[in-house]
Amino acid sequence: MKKLLRHPLMSSALGWLIWAYMGLCARTIRWTVEGQDPARTAWAAEGGIIVAGWHSTILLLPSGWTRLMRHWPGRTGRVAMMVSLSRDGEAVAKAIAHMGLHAVRGSSNNKAKSHDKGGREALREALGLLNGNGVVCVTPDGPRGPAELVQNGPVIMARRARAPLLPYAVVSRPVRRLNSWDRFRIPFPFTRGAIVFGDLLYPDPALDREALRQALQVRLDDAMRRANALLDR
Repeated sequence: MKKLLRHPLMSSALGWLIWAYMGLCARTIRWTVEGQDPARTAWAAEGGIIVAGWHSTILLLPSGWTRLMRHWPGRTGRVAMMVSLSRDGEAVAKAIAHMGLHAVRGSSNNKAKSHDKGGREALREALGLLNGNGVVCVTPDGPRGPAELVQNGPVIMARRARAPLLPYAVVSRPVRRLNSWDRFRIPFPFTRGAIVFGDLLYPDPALDREALRQALQVRLDDAMRRANALLDR
């Protein structure tokens, strides 16, 4: 089975299926959107932007791009998403390519393991995109958690590129949660959803790495609470 999943034809087929399902959910879920105006203003400004959303919502993350962001004016740089080098990541990379999104392949290294997961190369490529007025979407708790706990990767990226972080929460109901480390969400078409753009976080030089990480944690948690509250109404 592992050998079959590694086959280029299989990963291409999976990529097509994931893209089709992402697109179906994005276009049929009844979305409520909050915080769009400040985010759209930042989108039109000069410089790169880092969009941060939780790993469990990967299947819904492109919904904001499909329904909203791709139509916002002013952005001239490339729009990309950080995707791991795993077999699952290969299918996701092919899926988002169908949406016009570029995949930056790599993830942060596991300290318990010696092999490189492409983190340094991915960071170098992401910084190049940000310095070229691009947008990079990241999952700050990926690729292995802990779930919904911000790691240092996005903070390092923001400080080096001097790029603001945009918290981004996308949820839908009803939803199936898998028994994985992040309780991965499987959304359903023709349901209800909420997209919340949180308060922009600028990498103030006066803030050290930990202070910036905690600030992003607070903003992402707040965005998720607001998104769930919209669905509770």
